[in-house]
Amino acid sequence: MKTVAFILFSFIMVSCTTSTYDDIEEIQIENQGELVTFQDVAFVFENICTACHSNPPQNGAPMPLTNYAEVKNAVETRGLLDRISRNEGEDGLMPLGGPRLPQQQIDLITQWNLDGLLEN
Repeated sequence: MKTVAFILFSFIMVSCTTSTYDDIEEIQIENQGELVTFQDVAFVFENICTACHSNPPQNGAPMPLTNYAEVKNAVETRGLLDRISRNEGEDGLMPLGGPRLPQQQIDLITQWNLDGLLEN
């Protein structure tokens, strides 16, 4: 009985992984091979940023980030990349009050900028 329990316990421990969602997402981004478009980054803005950057903006946000043109403008003229890239606890970090976006999402948005801020 102890041997069976030991084998079962060993199997469970071996099948566990230390990979996180961020690790998996990073692999997908690296294997993408195509230009990053707004369609690839829109989920970040839709799921996180629009809590404040809705239309109309809430909680003191200065502008909406609800569509391609608004987000593109924020990257080009309002320092969006700088704001999301700041360190945890640093003044001006977005999203306001943290936590900081996962690095893979920041990297994806940065790559979108490097690829020319393509819409689709």
